[in-house]
Amino acid sequence: MATVYEIIQGLSQAAANAYDGATDDKGEPLKAGLQREEGDPILDKRVMDGFGIKFYGNMMCLSYMSEVQLKEVYASGFESDVEQRMADIASFLKKEYRKITGESVTLTKEGEIDVHVQNSSRVRSWVNAKLHYKVGGLDETMAVRAEQERQPEDSFRKFLDQGGWTGDGGKRPQNDTRKKES
Repeated sequence: MATVYEIIQGLSQAAANAYDGATDDKGEPLKAGLQREEGDPILDKRVMDGFGIKFYGNMMCLSYMSEVQLKEVYASGFESDVEQRMADIASFLKKEYRKITGESVTLTKEGEIDVHVQNSSRVRSWVNAKLHYKVGGLDETMAVRAEQERQPEDSFRKFLDQGGWTGDGGKRPQNDTRKKES
């Protein structure tokens, strides 16, 4: 069974392997489910898009950003297209995690997709979307157990034993000439 650190490190490495221009062992371009992978890279207009992941507790937040045209936004099914693109990215992360670690990980969708479309002019628009996934193998008790196992360092424990910040009965050093508070 993998530790929390190994799971997070494997997923982070899987996300890092999706950079623009990445290739697999055979020299073929990696397909992470992004728009920039479609079409001919020399002849077609390049689409700027990408994704990132963040972890909190036993959850992973997958965020996606892409340039869009307003006609795409107003077309029916825009939100479902973005959600499908994010599902493709999650599938890529699972496959890449398996290649990296030799183990599998489950990503269970939690909640609904959060899609925001913004524009800076009549020409430039972009979409930001977030979707939360529960990561298999991570649970709340793992984080609690890790906190319980931690002990203060010896030097900090010695400081606390001497009275530390409490001020209630700690020994004062010999060169402390201040009046003792009542």
